[in-house]
Amino acid sequence: MTGKKANNAYAVSHSHRRTKKLQEANLQWKRVWWSEGNRWVKLRISTKAIKTIEKKGLAVFAREVGLNLNLY
Repeated sequence: MTGKKANNAYAVSHSHRRTKKLQEANLQWKRVWWSEGNRWVKLRISTKAIKTIEKKGLAVFAREVGLNLNLY
């Protein structure tokens, strides 16, 4: 929903040998109540987006990121 992607990083061992690894975003499946649609909506969102939805509300957040909740 927020467009988060994985980050390229290095895993550094004790001998300081570096190998590439991916740091994935903390994505969760979350069921959120959508009051305008009077139903539950199941979304795969980051934990930061969950906090933002709790603060602003689902309808405002979806409008800001350009998401049509009727498709979910």
